[in-house]
Amino acid sequence: MGALVTLDLPADSPMLELPWIITFAPLGEVDEWEPVVCGPYERPHALALAEAVVAEEQLMAVVEPLVPAVSVEQIRGEIAAAQLAAQDEVTRVDQADLYGDYEDTIDEEELEAAEHDRATGPLPAPDVAELRAGFARIAAQLTGG
Repeated sequence: MGALVTLDLPADSPMLELPWIITFAPLGEVDEWEPVVCGPYERPHALALAEAVVAEEQLMAVVEPLVPAVSVEQIRGEIAAAQLAAQDEVTRVDQADLYGDYEDTIDEEELEAAEHDRATGPLPAPDVAELRAGFARIAAQLTGG
C-alpha cells in the first residue's frame, strides 16, 4: 500500500472547484524514477484514481489543485510562497525535539482519518465516461463556457 497526500480544505473552499492533478512518485529512496503527472481532473475523480493506484502499489500520490496563473508576477509569488513554506518547515523540524515534539509533525486528526480510510477502503475509480464528462466540465470552466 502506498501513500496519498492532499490538501485538507473546508467544504466551502473555492479551491475545490479548480481542476486537480495527481503526481505519482516513488515512495522511498530506493526507487528512482521521474514523477508522473496526470490530469487535470475534478477533485473527486483525482482522489479516486490516486487511491486506486496507491492501494496496490508502493507509490506516493500527491493530489493538488491546478492553480491557473495569469501573470509572471503571480507565478513568482507562488514560487516565493512555496520556498518560504519549505524553509519554515525545515526550520520547524530542525528545532523540534526528536521525541518531545512529535505531535507537531504528525496531526492526530490525520492519523484518525488515515485509519478511517483504511477501514472503508479506497473509493471506486471513475470509469472513462465519468472522466470524459469531468474533462468537459473542466474545459468549460477554463474557457468560461
